[in-house]
Amino acid sequence: MRDHRALTALVVVSLFVSGTVAVAGAPVAAQSTGAVQQQGGTTLRGSPDLAVSVAEPTINVGETNSVSLQVTNDGDLDLGPSSSRAVVTTARNVRVEADADDTPLTVETGTVAIGSVTENKPGSAPIGVSVPSDVEPGTYDVDVEVQYSHTDQQSGNVVYDREETVDTEVTVEVSDDARFEITNVTTDARVGDQGTLEAEVENIGADTATDATVTLESASAGLAFGESPRDSARINRLEPDETTTVIYDVGFAPGAPVRDYALDGTVTFDTSEGYQRVDESPSASVRPGAEQQFSIDNVESDLYVGEQGDLRGTVTNDGPASARNVVVQYAEQSPNVVPIERSVAVGTLDAGESAEFRLPIEIGDEAEAVARTADVAVQYRTAELERRAYQDLEFLFDIAPERDQFDVTVANRTLETGSDRTLSVEVTNNLDETVSDVEARLFADDPIATGNTDTGYAQTIEPGETVTMTFDLSATGSATPGSTYPISFDFRYDDVNGDSQLSDTIRVPIDVTDSEGGGLPIGLIAVASLVVVAAGGTAVWYRRR
Repeated sequence: MRDHRALTALVVVSLFVSGTVAVAGAPVAAQSTGAVQQQGGTTLRGSPDLAVSVAEPTINVGETNSVSLQVTNDGDLDLGPSSSRAVVTTARNVRVEADADDTPLTVETGTVAIGSVTENKPGSAPIGVSVPSDVEPGTYDVDVEVQYSHTDQQSGNVVYDREETVDTEVTVEVSDDARFEITNVTTDARVGDQGTLEAEVENIGADTATDATVTLESASAGLAFGESPRDSARINRLEPDETTTVIYDVGFAPGAPVRDYALDGTVTFDTSEGYQRVDESPSASVRPGAEQQFSIDNVESDLYVGEQGDLRGTVTNDGPASARNVVVQYAEQSPNVVPIERSVAVGTLDAGESAEFRLPIEIGDEAEAVARTADVAVQYRTAELERRAYQDLEFLFDIAPERDQFDVTVANRTLETGSDRTLSVEVTNNLDETVSDVEARLFADDPIATGNTDTGYAQTIEPGETVTMTFDLSATGSATPGSTYPISFDFRYDDVNGDSQLSDTIRVPIDVTDSEGGGLPIGLIAVASLVVVAAGGTAVWYRRR
């Protein structure tokens, strides 16, 4: 169907008179093309012949379908050389508009401009067609109006253009295939955790679906199906109006917000006739539970360089759910801070409940006496006894400088030159544990010497407890009065684990004083005795001789 309208032709006449050019315009109304005479060149006459079709006419109920209208051109060249046929067969400025007023369908798209359509280059006009959920399967006609302009005739410099309108219709078919809806999507997974996702799939179409594969895909990095953004479940058979449940394994990233996460669904299935179809219309959303969280506070330490000690603190279940078999785990790796026990159990904690814990730690000799942080994990089991872990925790604790395992106090640190006496030594356990089988040994260098008793012993010494040990000590005559000389103590003991340990050497100063009471010094007495013995020996030898 074509609507021919009166046009105006602009006639350009070039007059070569005394080197001047004159231009004149004259309207041509409803003039027969046969009456036009050739002026100064080849005459071309012809027209486009547009048609509209639909390559994929099947549309689905309950959604807005994208329908591509294909515009083709089978133009006619009535007069002129074939090499120039595109001049009069090309449809320019093509506009397509569709409506379905006489059907239950609704065309959602207005006028679509697709440019030029030639005999060699068809055009495509996508339109949206909405189909209500209660529409019966079958065929429906959609009216289509195509407007365009074209060159009807060209004779030399004279061109005749026309505006054309083509009214036609295309047929679409509302499918009676199976169609699907995904509803009631739930998950037991929390943020920062894994779990299962369950979804109900209903066949809302008119045909039975077999060998159906239901694929769900997440576009958010906060939701994943294992290591993938998508996963599939299989349904053997689903009758019209039948509903079944599909299950997927999902996980939500730590720190992800608690909100609805969109899911795109795709169902690939076979029809009752054995044809494979794809329904890409289903969509859904799922909301995770709030993240199960724990906190640790009241952290204290009695850690010293080169010693074993404890990290103590309080772990609290911040909810929202109860946690069974809660275990606090030291998760830091360091060559100088080594957990003797990496994990400690505190039992079941309801939401809001707290428990104290103690982690034994050994600090190496090369450790620095500084404040340190350490990663901590809390492992637990859910109400379904599934193992979970919360890892967004850390300790802040101090390591104190190296200290002597024992304090040694000598009440009287003076010693007369050339004399000996018994030292009374108070030994205090500086460690935070009970030590046993404690053996102390005294060492001295000339002119200070140890006597027969140079060791002391205690069966046990509690933390902070002080015991008294006695040792023999003497100063030779070569000791200078008024000088200070060192003595030292070593302690070998068993720690709380039964391991034998050797303490650092502890040095104590001894002050040498003058001999009191006018007696001869020990050194001089010894020399005099040797002289007397030698003299006696000489006398005996002389008499015998």
